[in-house]
Amino acid sequence: MSTNYKSYEPYASPFDPCPPIKVKTYSTPPNLYMGFQPSSLPQFSPKEALKRGTLWKPFYDPYYSPYESARERSEI
Repeated sequence: MSTNYKSYEPYASPFDPCPPIKVKTYSTPPNLYMGFQPSSLPQFSPKEALKRGTLWKPFYDPYYSPYESARERSEI
C-alpha cells in the first residue's frame, strides 16, 4: 500500500549547535503510483477542477503542513 506521506530520520551530528529534527516528512504526488492514466477516471466539475487544480479526482493531492492540527484540516 502506498501513502502520500513518507518520513525519514536524518543524521544529527553531535557537534551541531541547533537542536536536531529527529523525523522529517515529505509528500509524494499520487501520479507516482499510477503507471498509466486509465480511461473513465472520475472527474470534478469544471468549477471544482479550477479550485482544486486538477480535473481528475485520483490526482487531487491537497497539501497539509505537518504543523497543522487535524482539526484545522477538517475545517477546510
